[in-house]
Amino acid sequence: MEKIIMEVKGLTKDYIMGEVTVNALRGVDFNLYAGEFVVVLGPSGSGKSTILNIIGGIDRATTGSVMVNNCDIAKANEREFTNYRKSAVGFVFQFYNLIPNLTALENIVLAAELSADPIPPQELLEAIGLAERGGSFPTQLSGGQQQRIAIARAVTKNPSILLCDEPTGALDHTTGIQVLRLLKDFNEKYKKTVVIITHNAQIGEMGNRVFHIKDGLIDRIDTVENPIAPEDISW
Repeated sequence: MEKIIMEVKGLTKDYIMGEVTVNALRGVDFNLYAGEFVVVLGPSGSGKSTILNIIGGIDRATTGSVMVNNCDIAKANEREFTNYRKSAVGFVFQFYNLIPNLTALENIVLAAELSADPIPPQELLEAIGLAERGGSFPTQLSGGQQQRIAIARAVTKNPSILLCDEPTGALDHTTGIQVLRLLKDFNEKYKKTVVIITHNAQIGEMGNRVFHIKDGLIDRIDTVENPIAPEDISW
């Protein structure tokens, strides 16, 4: 039986905007399993990024629970919250958020230093095909190269879960496929859970499961019997 690594129940998130309350999440339930590749689909404003922020320890839920290793992240104190972000999860965003005055390798090393059991930064530089660019600064790299460095930076922490928010959103098709291949390789080589949030339905075809988000709820969860390779995706 697949091992559950995260159990989410009754997740809600309300934002107070003046006299108006916006219900971003309205009762979300799901499990994540070890080593699976999940794609979360939904239009802008559906709540998918809110889910990622809460399960990643960036934001707090209004109500509900997020159980990881018998600890409810939704009720964690600030120290537990910070430790969770540092060790259990890695993040890849649409915009790369690299530190501009550090080289590519230094950006990865900085993240590795936060982990008790990091994957060697140089190993990851080679895995993403940028071993010769380790001394380059972000401004000297293309968008696709910066995103590959950002993935290596997230992966070096050796997290149980890699959370990706529109990781191909700022990339052309060819470069986007390269990024998706890296994410799939990480999922397969290191047996880690990967969650990609996107509005691109084609990417759903490479996942083990697809969560369809609509109006702050999970509309349905599809199981993909035969996920396709990233190279076979078109958009």
